[in-house]
Amino acid sequence: MSLKRTPLYPMHLKYNGKIIDFGGWELPVQYEGMGIIKEHNMVREKAGLFDVSHMGEIIIIGDRAEEMVQRLVTNDVKSMQDFQVMYSPMCYPSGGVVDDLLVYRYDSKNYLLVVNAANADKDYEWIQQNLIPGVEASNRSAEYAQLALQGPAAQQILQKLTSLDLNAIRFFWFNPQVNISGVECLVSRTGYTGEDGFEIYVQPQQAEFIWEEIMGAGGEQISPIGLGARDSLRFEAKLPLYGQEIDQDITPLEAGLGFFVKLEAGDFIGRSALLKQKQEGLKRKLVEFSMLGKGIPRSHYEVEVGGLPVGHVSSGMHSPTFKQPIGLALLNMEHCEAGTEIDILIRNKPVKARVGKGIFYKKKTKSK
Repeated sequence: MSLKRTPLYPMHLKYNGKIIDFGGWELPVQYEGMGIIKEHNMVREKAGLFDVSHMGEIIIIGDRAEEMVQRLVTNDVKSMQDFQVMYSPMCYPSGGVVDDLLVYRYDSKNYLLVVNAANADKDYEWIQQNLIPGVEASNRSAEYAQLALQGPAAQQILQKLTSLDLNAIRFFWFNPQVNISGVECLVSRTGYTGEDGFEIYVQPQQAEFIWEEIMGAGGEQISPIGLGARDSLRFEAKLPLYGQEIDQDITPLEAGLGFFVKLEAGDFIGRSALLKQKQEGLKRKLVEFSMLGKGIPRSHYEVEVGGLPVGHVSSGMHSPTFKQPIGLALLNMEHCEAGTEIDILIRNKPVKARVGKGIFYKKKTKSK
């Protein structure tokens, strides 16, 4: 099967991206002359531009669209206002996660769901299986290119290209008609890096033009950013990755996403299983840890205490910001207390680590 390319593939070649196969897509892991660490730091300190056009976009429309989306996801869609964005897991009846996604509400009859690239087809099939009368779902992924402009300088850069005061777009809200250099775009104040920034949706044929306009407006303040730094940035900010922190066998409650599970908001797929899990008490949960011994924790490494298995690492790496190895692990509850020492099996050898809290990155807030 041939690999898919986003509309921005020519830009990755122009900017010397190192192209890899990412879930069937040809995408840059990093760009020549920068590397993952430099790209990571660029987003933390200035701004970076990402191609996220591989993400999936599914439209839900109809008189009962709100009811439909409310049933699909664990968060409270009924509480949303027009042009608001909401993060939510979407679960199986078992409480395991189909995917995590963003819900964009135009109005009560019109929603856009933005889903993970690798799950787009599976998600669409799941939505079709659970359609209710009076609602239509359509996979519009091919009609969108998506760029993410992230970092402390993101607003300053994008503001040069639009007459709209970008302060009007609040965190997790969107404007579907932002004129950027003469092109109408949907712009949301969202992202996957832990920094302020925007995600920009545009017709595929306009994607290269918008990319070049943003790069030109950014000058020395911006760099193109690949998948490597995208993962390290999301990890440092403790943002979940499907297939690691959450999947069909890991519930949102176990993954520490209980804030996005509104059990009192009405029925949704998986509610009874999650309610039961909450009432009976979790048997395992996701915790932060830092390494005490030498070694880098990686996804799916086993975790032991006293030579007995107690869980596994979901994500881990040498943090570019903190300059030390840190990780997330799904552990049996009796070993989740902060200060607990655990062993990470690195190349089948136990290496000491310690469970902690507040280890991960939080964006500095501007003083008023």
